[in-house]
Amino acid sequence: MKHVLLSSAFIALTLHPVHADQCEDAADQATMTECAQKAYQASDAELNRIYQQIEHRLNDDADRRELLAQAERAWITFRDAECSFSASAAAGGTVAPMVQAMCLDELTQQRIDALRLYLDCPEGDLSCPLPPAG
Repeated sequence: MKHVLLSSAFIALTLHPVHADQCEDAADQATMTECAQKAYQASDAELNRIYQQIEHRLNDDADRRELLAQAERAWITFRDAECSFSASAAAGGTVAPMVQAMCLDELTQQRIDALRLYLDCPEGDLSCPLPPAG
């Protein structure tokens, strides 16, 4: 996990700023990697925003907030392991950081979708761990 974080930090610090139109027409590996990193960073920011909304809804329930935190830690462990495995075929190559970032982005988008379901539970849904919005 430290390797992934260090690699991500290195990429973020060494690449030049990329504009959205450059991502659509990216032709070199450095630009494609930076675009993948930026997509993942945007997804991660959205995930954190949604997670905070859920935490807020659980403000009066410390036990469920702890269960949410445990689930999120387990998901992060899974995500990192899955993306390490997914990118292992490219290990050592210049494409590896891009493959890693694309995997992180994809799994983060899936987690966003799952967490949004909790925020949109219909009232009376006993399988919903959140109280109604109010």
